Amino acid sequence: MPQLRTPYYLIDETGLKKNLEIIRFIREESGAKSVLALKCFSTWCVFDLMRQYMDGTTSSSLFEARLGREKFGKEVHAYSVAYSAEEFEAVARFADKVIFNSVSQLKMFHDRAGSLNVGLRVNPGISYSHFDLADPARRYSRLGVSSEHELHAVADLISGMMFHFNCENDDAGNIVAAIEQLGIKYADLLERMEWVSFGGGIYFTKDGYPLEKFCRILKNFRERYGVQVYLEPGEAAVTRSAELVTTVLDVVHNEVDIAIVDASVEAHMLDHLIYRTNPRISSPGPGTNRIMIAGRTCLAGDIFGGYELETALKIGDEVRIDDAAGYTMVKKNWFNGIAMPSIAVRRLNGTVERVRGFEYEDYLGSLS
Repeated sequence: MPQLRTPYYLIDETGLKKNLEIIRFIREESGAKSVLALKCFSTWCVFDLMRQYMDGTTSSSLFEARLGREKFGKEVHAYSVAYSAEEFEAVARFADKVIFNSVSQLKMFHDRAGSLNVGLRVNPGISYSHFDLADPARRYSRLGVSSEHELHAVADLISGMMFHFNCENDDAGNIVAAIEQLGIKYADLLERMEWVSFGGGIYFTKDGYPLEKFCRILKNFRERYGVQVYLEPGEAAVTRSAELVTTVLDVVHNEVDIAIVDASVEAHMLDHLIYRTNPRISSPGPGTNRIMIAGRTCLAGDIFGGYELETALKIGDEVRIDDAAGYTMVKKNWFNGIAMPSIAVRRLNGTVERVRGFEYEDYLGSLS
């Protein structure tokens, strides 16, 4: 492996392929197609590999829809919580399917959709999430149509329904029960549709996940209602496929030893700060040396977490932070003007390629 200057994100195509093989297995066994959720992962330097296993992309904005069309190809599903008129006209040039979030947006833009396949997001009133912040069926949720009366009134205007009601759901029994519940609740509408999406947030690439059971419920649903089933994996497609590689710049002591690395939770793994979670450390391995690992910004809470490692960290040591693909690179920012991590890929043949670096000019160009 070539010497790379830290910090950098390292995507491992071999790890990525393990998830993609599961996605292909699900399609072969159940008939369900999978489109990559670009809001979670949009690092297009590995799209050549991903498009071999996935059926396209799903987006949450104009720019994501355009990226899906230009860099991934295949099917482009375009969703937005709300479109402006100008955005919708632009999105319509890139999308195959457009999914509206509300009945009012559907009515506003339906006549402009032309030959686009039109769908509507539905809030079924059930959900699975460890965090209220990410719960799409939380009280007062603005995400999707909850009124069955409204859905029936516009059913002739749509050909598909999208149920995005999960966040990191690794409970196969829960998702099977939920899909069965959706079938019962919306049976008469489903029979009028061409396709149904169960959204993302289903952790079917977790070790030990009962894939056969999952495939069986998807296949039964597809056959019962005569619809094409879609999944929208984000983290499930990229989990355990990347690391944030850092170097210890200093070790200070304030009741505990604190190793300061050349990266930042705030700037480079923001989701952990938002949800108050701690990433796993892939290297050094676990042990008995207690230490806190912290980022280099001036934010007091820029802390990766407290760990017990096999070695006592010292200046110059490398620290690899695990699971740095989903909701990481898409959220990186220039807080404190800290240098952004480069992006590197370990290809299937073992070679490592630095595909992108960020310099002062990139920082300057992000401002005005």
